[in-house]
Amino acid sequence: MSINARLNELGITLPKAAAPVASYMPVVVHGDLAYVSGQLPFVDGNLVTGRLGEDVNLDRGIAAARACGLMILAQLVEAQISLDRVQRIVKLGAFVNSVPNFTDQPKVANGTSDLMAEVFGDIGRHARSAVGVPVLPLNAAVEVDAIIAVSSA
Repeated sequence: MSINARLNELGITLPKAAAPVASYMPVVVHGDLAYVSGQLPFVDGNLVTGRLGEDVNLDRGIAAARACGLMILAQLVEAQISLDRVQRIVKLGAFVNSVPNFTDQPKVANGTSDLMAEVFGDIGRHARSAVGVPVLPLNAAVEVDAIIAVSSA
């Protein structure tokens, strides 16, 4: 089954890929690896903002991380990398805008991790970092970047 068919089966529509907010490329391919810059969580076109443990609850944080994962996939498509070329989600880095005593960053990051497993199955399982930070660009609740192995075109 193609990944587009899998997305349809799951009822997932990818968002429009967000434009960079600074001087960087959203996706850089080197060899068989696609490096996807940190993606912010857009839900229904609106950025999810705030801090976990303050004005964003755990469920909203998990949904925001899932939205980051959808944006990672949208950036691959925008870079003209077919999702069927994905060989492995190698590593995700999740940054969670959180108060100092919030310790559920791994649970928040599961929003992205679980999405990748839903979409890609075993090749969606990956290494990961999940860290708390005091602030993110545009006051985003979560930011996730990725390293993805892809086959040649």
